[in-house]
Amino acid sequence: MEASQSSRPDTDIPDTDKDTALGPSTGQKDSWVEELSQCKFLPLEQLKMLCDCVRDILIEESNVREVATPVTICGDVHGQFYDVLELFRKGGQLPETNYIFMGDFVDRGYYSLETFSLLLALKCRWPDKVTLLRGNHESRQITQVYGFFDECMQKYNEATAWKYCVQVFDLLNTAAIVDNKIFCVHGGLSPSIHEIDQIRLLDRNREVPADGPLCDLLWSDPEDIDFWQPSPRGGGCLFGWRATADFLWANELKLVARAHQLIQEGYQYMFEEQLVTVWSAPNYCYRCGNVASIMSVDTELNRDFKIFEAVPDDQRVVPKQTSTFRYFL
Repeated sequence: MEASQSSRPDTDIPDTDKDTALGPSTGQKDSWVEELSQCKFLPLEQLKMLCDCVRDILIEESNVREVATPVTICGDVHGQFYDVLELFRKGGQLPETNYIFMGDFVDRGYYSLETFSLLLALKCRWPDKVTLLRGNHESRQITQVYGFFDECMQKYNEATAWKYCVQVFDLLNTAAIVDNKIFCVHGGLSPSIHEIDQIRLLDRNREVPADGPLCDLLWSDPEDIDFWQPSPRGGGCLFGWRATADFLWANELKLVARAHQLIQEGYQYMFEEQLVTVWSAPNYCYRCGNVASIMSVDTELNRDFKIFEAVPDDQRVVPKQTSTFRYFL
């Protein structure tokens, strides 16, 4: 996969409704959660209200969100809606469980729109219980290639819904820190970032650039090297055990948790358990045969990985016409 470019397509959107200054009511939020939990997508004006609600929440949050334990940390879900429902069955329902999702909500799966909308509704309803980090697929450039844009066009016959969603992409948190000890990010580390405060100062309200620290955090991968190498993805870097150890030491951290790479066993430790990759899309792209995992962290920072498989075919609905497979790399 090649990295995104920094050009930003026009995202002007019509003013389809005039929301009240108070925003949606609790009843409205509950209604969204109930409807979206049935793998439905909202009417356009309702989607705008939902996106506006979440943008208002996110704009008040830092690039780096502070999260307290207990918490459950999730990797890529890529529009696999019915498997996201299974994730919640394994991890616990909201608001009883606190969640961090480490990005890549959309593309490649059949139901990116419904998946992202459900996560937005949960964030709108329980903002303190849901943290949504940006992945490299939460990008205008990438979603125009790997499925989400086409899905929005198919379901709404216009691009307005996609434009509402990509405006939310720009405000998603860049990283999270759990109890000041676990650093959560979609991709990995950056040679330009030595301290957490540098991430807090980044301008995140933009399209993902083709290079630089924001790109690195969303695109980089760990590798069996010492420090840094160029990434074959075309964006981000490969980073090694010494780079990871230096970052953890400088910031008084114990663990880097990240997503971004398919792991057949659901999760994988590296660098003497200083880094873990969590993958939460079972049978990725409906063909890879992998299991998925989520990582629960208790108040003593003990970690428990819950492994789950893809929902059986008789418990999911497959669209009659889909071009999902052409998005697979």
